[in-house]
Amino acid sequence: MSTILVTGGAGFIGSHVAEELVKGGHQVTVLDDLSGGFVDNVVAGAEFVRGSISDVGLVDSLFAQKRFDYVYHLAAYAAEGLSHFIKRFNYNNNLIGSVNLINAAVNTGVKCFVFTSSIAVYGASPELPMTEETPAHPEDPYGIAKLAVEQELKVCKEMFGLDYIVFRPHNVYGERQNIGDKYRNVVGIFMNQILQGKPMTVFGDGTQTRAFSYIGDLAPIMAEAIDVPAAYNQIFNIGADQPYTVNELAESVARAMGVEPNLVHLPARNEVLNAYSSHEKVQRIFGERKLHNLEEGLSRMANWVRRHGARQSQKFEGIEVTKNFPKAWLE
Repeated sequence: MSTILVTGGAGFIGSHVAEELVKGGHQVTVLDDLSGGFVDNVVAGAEFVRGSISDVGLVDSLFAQKRFDYVYHLAAYAAEGLSHFIKRFNYNNNLIGSVNLINAAVNTGVKCFVFTSSIAVYGASPELPMTEETPAHPEDPYGIAKLAVEQELKVCKEMFGLDYIVFRPHNVYGERQNIGDKYRNVVGIFMNQILQGKPMTVFGDGTQTRAFSYIGDLAPIMAEAIDVPAAYNQIFNIGADQPYTVNELAESVARAMGVEPNLVHLPARNEVLNAYSSHEKVQRIFGERKLHNLEEGLSRMANWVRRHGARQSQKFEGIEVTKNFPKAWLE
């Protein structure tokens, strides 16, 4: 039995990964400040510690006490578009908080540090689908922070021998998603708007393309990674293969929720227009697996949403830059 820390384990992706780890017989500790998660997301069998990765004293004390074998770092505020307007918060939370964990991992002899990055590191790539070899040119502070942590892990491997695994998921949706957050997770935003009888709001003309990834297809692979030697010190794109326009997504979400599509197009915001990745590498290392198609995944999430409704753990406050802030977010 390995001792494992899962940061963000009361959140969306983190809770699913923690659940898979507990199923695998590991001793799991969840560290989460509940800024984007919920206590009832913490899987039975895991120990819950409420606190922030930005609290270096807490982090150091926890690592010294538990002597973790592995770390799964999933705590982040994953709002790409908003990150332009919350730069200080973004870097303190997503970069400095990560460094606190990395330092503690080095100092206590953690065997492997598993980091959830993002395809936001690629930015607007002329190469589609993007591979792990595609040059990284992030276009928002969120992607910049994620890439910096990836580079820090590479340096720590060279300097201290800390093994790592990096996953770059994209547009993940499914059960336990925080659909009350208006700044992130487009599937959740659409479902929340439908619950409220409001039209689904789309920035720009809706022809932006993304591949939308069901959480049930990602979490098992991520949890297995520490037992796959070939995965060590590697970066993996992970998620769905088939891209859709945001307009197509909205229509699919409406069908899953049992309503007619009702879209309102808002002024375009600064975002990458087309972003989806290749998963040949993760399939080669972990084996090919059957993925849920968009309709299957949305149906599962819609059933969960109808049972649980919309909820938001903490409303995000503290916008730092107001220039060019989308008017729709002010409502």
